[in-house]
Amino acid sequence: MDQPYIPINCERHDELLALATLRRPCTLDVERPDGTLDNLAGVIEDVYADTGVEYLRLRGGPTVRLDWIRTLNGRPFP
Repeated sequence: MDQPYIPINCERHDELLALATLRRPCTLDVERPDGTLDNLAGVIEDVYADTGVEYLRLRGGPTVRLDWIRTLNGRPFP
């Protein structure tokens, strides 16, 4: 069963959009529903919503739910 999406705050969303627009590399720590932690790095290619859930896609890499992000560039991402 899918976990309900928990929207992120507007400031954090704007920060992700700025990184995508400027094509700046970033690092992310992402906690999956099973508790595993992924350390990802890359350029955000897109930030989008699909069926009520927001995602980002890294260039040449994975798609990540925004509410699974725990850190962005080493800072907590509440």
